[in-house]
Amino acid sequence: MKQMLKFLSLSLLVILIVSGCNTNNGKEDGKEDIFKFKDSLVGDNSAVGNIVNQLQGAEHLKGFELETKERPYGIILNYDWSESEQNYKKTAIFNATFLFTLVQNADWITFNFDNQEYKITKENLQNWYGEDFSELKNEYDLKALTQKHLENEDKVNQLFN
Repeated sequence: MKQMLKFLSLSLLVILIVSGCNTNNGKEDGKEDIFKFKDSLVGDNSAVGNIVNQLQGAEHLKGFELETKERPYGIILNYDWSESEQNYKKTAIFNATFLFTLVQNADWITFNFDNQEYKITKENLQNWYGEDFSELKNEYDLKALTQKHLENEDKVNQLFN
């Protein structure tokens, strides 16, 4: 009995040590917390790059440009990606929502997908949502808001008409 208790205690200690070595800061996929870039600026190439590399379609991103010479400030994202038009629209909305939430002075974003271009302004996107999403404080709440609106195909198409 005494040996069994020692064994269980030692096993518990090993489990605690091993679980304490997990370094992904609570992120299930091991990615860094995208909200650490909240309040970034369009001119911060590193922050914008880190954000877009965590968004949908990042594996197809060819590059991006930052328009910072004069207001309104913008971001141009170039993708090498053959997808359906509806998926382009949903990706543009999803990614624009994150970028407008995290990059405080972004006024517009242009998405170039192969032969299709979409330009979204922060004002139009907030009107489309019917609420100010820029005050959300975490990735989970922002994803929930975005997914709820992306379920309705007609609503998605409204933004681009």
